Amino acid sequence: MTAYQADIAHFDTNNTQILGISVDSSPANKRFAEDLKLTFPLLSDFNRAVSKQYGILNEERNIAVRTTYVLDKNGVIKSVEQGSVAIDPSGAKQMCSLLNH
Repeated sequence: MTAYQADIAHFDTNNTQILGISVDSSPANKRFAEDLKLTFPLLSDFNRAVSKQYGILNEERNIAVRTTYVLDKNGVIKSVEQGSVAIDPSGAKQMCSLLNH
């Protein structure tokens, strides 16, 4: 999250909306966002419906696999990164630049 926040200007110039989604509760997400000084929304998927729908819920551990999605303006998924790669915003930045041009 901090890497995405650090690169927020790049996403803003490419007309991109960043959203974070976590399976933690809304109060926990609020505190986390405040602690990290995030300026983009951090949403709660506490009931895990979105994680399950996107196929990233690890039901055995009841957590979501860290995943970054880039969607176009029509809501079509154009890029998916999972695991440690999803922490680095480089791929998302590149895809957003491509979609913007």
